[in-house]
Amino acid sequence: MINILRKEMRLSASMLSYLFIAFGFMFFIPGYPILCGVFFVTLGIFYSFQNARETNDILFSTLLPIAKKDVVKGKFLFSCFIELCSFTLMVAVTILRMTIFSESTVYRNNALMNANPFALGMAFVIFGLFNFIFIGGFFKTAYNFGKPFFQYIISAFLTIGIGETLHHLPGLEKLNSFGFEYIILQLGLFGIGALCYVLMTLLSYRNACEHFEKIDL
Repeated sequence: MINILRKEMRLSASMLSYLFIAFGFMFFIPGYPILCGVFFVTLGIFYSFQNARETNDILFSTLLPIAKKDVVKGKFLFSCFIELCSFTLMVAVTILRMTIFSESTVYRNNALMNANPFALGMAFVIFGLFNFIFIGGFFKTAYNFGKPFFQYIISAFLTIGIGETLHHLPGLEKLNSFGFEYIILQLGLFGIGALCYVLMTLLSYRNACEHFEKIDL
């Protein structure tokens, strides 16, 4: 498994995938829809899939002495690695905003989503949607990625819009609480988001393996 991931990181990946990890720092930006940073991270991963297609990486991988499902596993491992690296930055920024910068005026007067566990849970949901819609859709053909990425874009920005809207509705103000106020609720929502990420990723991986086995390269 380590060798598969190493191959993806060294041979298949686009440099943009690594550079776009830094979009996790967008959780620092006040007055900005911070979940857009999650989308940009997935955009970086998309470039690696584009690079893999243009260089016939999928065909090359199937010629290696590994099972076809291991080719799928490599793509998922790499994608999850990039996602979790960026997510680690988001967690670090969120902790800073909830502690050191908890009294900062620019964050206190923020009308958009605050960086809190609920926002992190929503980030997990968007990453899960990418794995489920785009990566799962890509392996239906192992070549075409335009349609699944377009479908992912729509679902991602709908999710961002929902996340930015919910806390403005009566009774849901707690979703955008600042600091450690309502932390139990926030952590519960974070847990739900993390669970969605795991379930969508595993389901997508299983379906992708089934589809890829049927493809005659």
